[in-house]
Amino acid sequence: MVRKPVVSTISNGGYLQGNANRRLPAKGGKEPPGQEKVMLKKKITLLRGISIIIGTIIGAGIFISPKGVLQNTGSVGMSLIIWTVCGVLSLFGALSYAELGTTIKKSGGHYTYILEVFGPLPAFIRVWVELLIIRPASTAVISLAFGRYILEPFFINCEIPEHAIKLITAVGITVVMVLNSTTVSWSARIQIFLTFCKLTAILIIIVPGVMQLIKGQTQHFKDAFSGRDASIMGLPLAFYYGMYAYAGWFYLNFVTEEVENPEKTIPLAICISMAIVTTGYVLTNVAYFTTISAEELLLSNAVAVTFSERLLGNFSLAVPIFVALSCFGSMNGGVFAVSRLFYVASREGHLPEILSMIHVRKHTPLPAVIVLHPLTMIMLFSADLYSLLNFLSFARWLFIGLAVAGLIYLRYKRPDMHRPFKVPLFIPTLFSFTCFFVVALSFYADPFSTGIGFVITLTGVPAYYLFIIWDRKPRWFRRMSDRITRTLQIILEVVPEEDCHKL
Repeated sequence: MVRKPVVSTISNGGYLQGNANRRLPAKGGKEPPGQEKVMLKKKITLLRGISIIIGTIIGAGIFISPKGVLQNTGSVGMSLIIWTVCGVLSLFGALSYAELGTTIKKSGGHYTYILEVFGPLPAFIRVWVELLIIRPASTAVISLAFGRYILEPFFINCEIPEHAIKLITAVGITVVMVLNSTTVSWSARIQIFLTFCKLTAILIIIVPGVMQLIKGQTQHFKDAFSGRDASIMGLPLAFYYGMYAYAGWFYLNFVTEEVENPEKTIPLAICISMAIVTTGYVLTNVAYFTTISAEELLLSNAVAVTFSERLLGNFSLAVPIFVALSCFGSMNGGVFAVSRLFYVASREGHLPEILSMIHVRKHTPLPAVIVLHPLTMIMLFSADLYSLLNFLSFARWLFIGLAVAGLIYLRYKRPDMHRPFKVPLFIPTLFSFTCFFVVALSFYADPFSTGIGFVITLTGVPAYYLFIIWDRKPRWFRRMSDRITRTLQIILEVVPEEDCHKL
């Protein structure tokens, strides 16, 4: 079901879709007069772009367990420095992606940039692990947090049944998939609303924390750099936890073709979003330490809940609801963005053709959205979900580092390319080095899990040659693939996008 890829290069300036004349037949075999072109619309404004970035970065981590940074730094002062530095590094990565997104104005994010610079094999491996493991597992993890915290107010004095958590989680995942399959506009509007909910939740923590500082509650900041000394291995691991908390700044680049005026919108949305998130993260951690000691924070499994119970009284019951809404926003933003990655990969011939088709009326990449649903459900009921994420967490930073290294390569290989937004060269250099350092460190710190993840990633190589390069597949296989594609077209009411992109 995967067709031969049509290799796209920067020099030719656009995707070639192939088979673009295959339309879903109208009743009676005739096309309706004046039919509207079937294509993805440019509906991502600056506000919606900001909501996508903030809404996917801020998930459950900052509210539940920021202790990973503290554990590996050993002191309050050093942990706050790490949070700040990770925010700056994430900004560097985001600025690098802003240049890539305004230079190569195509959706798909990491996949597209790696494809354009390094070729189809590494790009295919990137989308292979994303589709099969990383995205379904990541969506399942954040969805489980949604399920647990949406039920928290109903099980105050008892343990929440695991079956109830998974049931409400499955409902939440289905709602997100339906929403993103039905309408781009409402998905974006809900994302804006959920982003305001996330920022409200952070303010609920920051404002009481500032009031505590005004009252002189600074005892946990005295001798802020004293405590257990951070080990040489600890500080890089603290960076890893911090960078993971900031992950999500790259999602707007997944939907570049749907962004209004991308040359201005993408850099502005990235800069505004990262400034808000970094400030919010640092101030939230400061607020925690006005009320909770470092020792107490390390013992807490839900820092925001512990903080709110001490300062907010009965209002603390609202905090789990805000955390749940925050998780739902991350689910929605992630599905919205990553479905475009699958759509673009299919358009390039690296995934089944059906995934590059668009609903005839709703103008959404319906197949690319719903393909995540069964895979995520399988992950949801997997017994070792978090291990899967650990196995493949290094792959994310490897390919992000590779994409940013591609920016440096293009500077020397194609110095005359039109670059509406250009960053100083030290920014992508420092960021890509940090990514590769984290990858190398993961092999040293946890060789078993990282080795398994490396092997899983390498399975993309034989898959590439089997599904993509080998074009002498049996006739029965080709006929079956065409039949399945045609049947799914009719059932889902989807067609290929009408016009090739000439960007």
